[in-house]
Amino acid sequence: MAVPEPLVPARATRSPAKTVAHRELAVAPPSADADLDKPSAEAGLMARLGKLWERDPFRDQAALRPLFGPRLTDVAANRLAHAWCQAYTAADGKVRRTMLGLLATAGAAQEQPDEANGRLFRRFNNQPDGLRFLVDLRADMLRWRKQVAGLQALDKTLEGLLSAWFDVGLLELRRLTWDSPASLLEKLIVYEAVHEIQSWDDLKHRVAEDRRCYAFFHPQMRDVPLIFVEVAFAPQMADDVQTLLDTTQPPQNLDKARWAIFYSISNTQPGLRGISFGNFLLKRVIDQLLEELPKLKSFATLSPIPGFADWLGKLNADEVEEIVRDKSRERARRGVPDGARWLARLRKAATARGANEVVRRAGMKLVAAYLQSMKSGAPLDPVARFHLGNGARVERINWGADRSPKGLAQSAALMVNYLYELDELDGNLSRLNAGKPAVSRSITRMG
Repeated sequence: MAVPEPLVPARATRSPAKTVAHRELAVAPPSADADLDKPSAEAGLMARLGKLWERDPFRDQAALRPLFGPRLTDVAANRLAHAWCQAYTAADGKVRRTMLGLLATAGAAQEQPDEANGRLFRRFNNQPDGLRFLVDLRADMLRWRKQVAGLQALDKTLEGLLSAWFDVGLLELRRLTWDSPASLLEKLIVYEAVHEIQSWDDLKHRVAEDRRCYAFFHPQMRDVPLIFVEVAFAPQMADDVQTLLDTTQPPQNLDKARWAIFYSISNTQPGLRGISFGNFLLKRVIDQLLEELPKLKSFATLSPIPGFADWLGKLNADEVEEIVRDKSRERARRGVPDGARWLARLRKAATARGANEVVRRAGMKLVAAYLQSMKSGAPLDPVARFHLGNGARVERINWGADRSPKGLAQSAALMVNYLYELDELDGNLSRLNAGKPAVSRSITRMG
């Protein structure tokens, strides 16, 4: 399960179904023929703007000054905003960067730039499908914020507005099932960022009656899941994602289910980065599950460890030995493998028939050390940062739990369970804030 999880970005499309879903999500570009045939003030504005961008993107800021005006009811300014949004939607990446650069320069030239930028985005928001446009616009701004002067100031203002417009109190929690619209199910295929959906049978398995898939929706973007979580049920805490995803497994008897396992959380909108509602999603889902299945006793994740391989690969031999060696034995003097060689060992052992117990034990210690590593007061691993920041604790490390190519690449097939004990969430969060992530006794004993 991931970050994505708030922290895991959506992948590029790889199938016709995904391509269709992406086309549905895009703001439809205007018809070039229609614009040429319609001698309107709007088309004239677009033509003038186009010539300005082609000639010199920074020559004349005055052309965009009305967008920052104080009256949101200004008809001429709103026509200009509509023309700008349409032109931006229809443009390629190079032109979009130029347009954003000109917009940032024009905003910085205002007497009170922060307030002026706020008026600009509110004007855009008032356009047809304006909120969706702004989410897509911010995704571009985040991509180019270090390359285009002034974009950071625009992004700061837009992030603040989107945080208010996507307040969790405005979001609707909906369960997705096999009876949901096909266009919506296609979006799950596109946006699943943790465990790729392999086929329609795979998707059907994940939204079956003995599973749950919940998503947050905004009233102005009702056909786009902003973030979704996939849930499986089991008589005990799950330790193998291959089993959870196996479509040949018989349906679970929900009367006997005592554990709810969150095995995938995916954010879908890059433009909402930094606007966190994943923690609210999980808590809302837990309340919903307890109401529907009162026999459930425990809630845990089966999560990936996306930063482990990169972290381990950078450790030198002394750093690795300090973690894995038996503290009761004398320190080895030479021939100790560094992190990169240990990573190769772990990957090889994860796919072998019988894992070397020494290698297996070392891998568990290394993961335990990594999951408790902190940087700037927060867990180093992005998924750990999300779940520990919600008040969960590191409960168990699972060997060979994800032997997919992705699982081997990012964590040598190791996965982790984060446990959500409802009465302990606040205490665990306090410990995290004190610099000591909450871990189970079994994790502590590995040190």
